Amino acid sequence: MEAALPRRTRIQREKREIILEAALEVFSANGFRGSTIDQIAEQAAMSKPNLLYYFHRKEDIHETLMQRLLDTWLQPLRELDDIGDPLTELRAYIRRKLEMARDFPRESRLFANEILQGAPRIMPLLEGELKTLVDEKAAIIEGWMRAGRIARTDPYHLIFSIWATTQHYADFDVQVRAVLGNGRGGEDRFEDAARFLERLFVEGLKPPQS
Repeated sequence: MEAALPRRTRIQREKREIILEAALEVFSANGFRGSTIDQIAEQAAMSKPNLLYYFHRKEDIHETLMQRLLDTWLQPLRELDDIGDPLTELRAYIRRKLEMARDFPRESRLFANEILQGAPRIMPLLEGELKTLVDEKAAIIEGWMRAGRIARTDPYHLIFSIWATTQHYADFDVQVRAVLGNGRGGEDRFEDAARFLERLFVEGLKPPQS
């Protein structure tokens, strides 16, 4: 029988969180390939040997961040409920995704960087946990369509479209603010986006009148 891993002390947990926060800043700005342990240590205000005590490799830090990110990123989709009203559920999903774009822009850029590189470090997560969840929710959406509760469309591309339109406000935030200008580029831009996307998707998914 394997011995249980020693429980981390409060100081050890705090140090790991400092390192992960620093790594998130560095990875989201430079991508995995453009980031180094030295950069992360400097961002964490920590010596390189001290950092390596907690994480032996850059890959270990990145893997921890990506697992956390995927857990967080998928939560709104997990909450899509087959018992609720379809249009209300989809409206809430759009809102939650936009809130994540607003509150977690670095995490979104980190994920986008990984995908643009071909997802070499998270492909098993994409083909496993992510695919299983999307298949499950696509089946719920397909059930709503068969019951005539929403208009018929491709449930997978519907999910992809919501991802693309909501995460745009994180990944391309600089562009969004520049184009909207001083008058509309403040925090209200997320509420404006929410209203527009709700109308775009919800109106488009209303079932045809009999």
